[in-house]
Amino acid sequence: MKKENFDFYDRTSLKSYNLDKSMQYQLNALDSLDVFTRKHCENVAAITCRLCEYLHCSKGFTEYCTICAFLHDIGKLFIPPEVLQKPGKLTDEEYAIIKTHTTIGYEMCMKDPKLRPYAAGTLYHHEALNGTGYPQGLTKKDIPYEGQIIRVADEYDAIVSKRQYKTHIGISDTLKILIENAHPTPIKSSDALAQVVNNAQMGKNNPAIVRVLIKVVLDDTYYEIACSQDYIDYLEDNIKRFEKIEKYYNKMLQSKTEAKKNYYSEYMKLYFKENENINNFFNIYEDYKSAYNLRKQKIDTLYNEVKIIKKLKV
Repeated sequence: MKKENFDFYDRTSLKSYNLDKSMQYQLNALDSLDVFTRKHCENVAAITCRLCEYLHCSKGFTEYCTICAFLHDIGKLFIPPEVLQKPGKLTDEEYAIIKTHTTIGYEMCMKDPKLRPYAAGTLYHHEALNGTGYPQGLTKKDIPYEGQIIRVADEYDAIVSKRQYKTHIGISDTLKILIENAHPTPIKSSDALAQVVNNAQMGKNNPAIVRVLIKVVLDDTYYEIACSQDYIDYLEDNIKRFEKIEKYYNKMLQSKTEAKKNYYSEYMKLYFKENENINNFFNIYEDYKSAYNLRKQKIDTLYNEVKIIKKLKV
């Protein structure tokens, strides 16, 4: 498709206050979802929007696909909370209940004229290219492109996000799982010759979309590093300021006359900011140093993730 200039802050923006009234309606449908599922839907829509951009999709398709992604889990409104929010591993029976959210969501959308155009996201986002997905076990030729895109965004967020029933893992490890799912999956059934012939070279995920996801994740990681670096620069400036305060504080303690003590005390005040004083500056100073160490550690971790991600091959 022809690449169009894409403005993240126009009507396709994920910020609801930037969306027109027709889009507001679709997004308001999520209001009844539990907080975890709603956040997941927002994340998947954000990733889907970025994937469409990197895949050079048209602006109209990007907007359509983004709304489909917002609504993809709307069927979970009718999944019992004790199943949906279960902290432990689901039983086979519970997993079967969870899987019905695809057809329930599809039926919900089809019954509402304003949601009907976006029903594909609800129905197809768990279908796999090799036919191992649900609810219909479709293969690549029968799975709409929007379903293939949303599947990748959904799988990425479900793994990398900290959910009530998930353990957080690193972004590079998450990408490795998606890459593995883009590789051919051996067919165990010996009598499924036709399926073997048709799907032997397919995995669950579209490799082209997974490649684009890697680019999106890299760009987002670099952006996060840049934001963290800005904060580190701010912390460093304040730490240097407190180092000067501490120097004058020590001089004040070592002074033998009141005049000298007052002299250094006044010097300290020149460096104090609002709500800082001689009684609390040590605690604030320690807070700055602690924040700096944590943020520096985070940046080091992100740079390490970048090194790993750049070596990944789909």
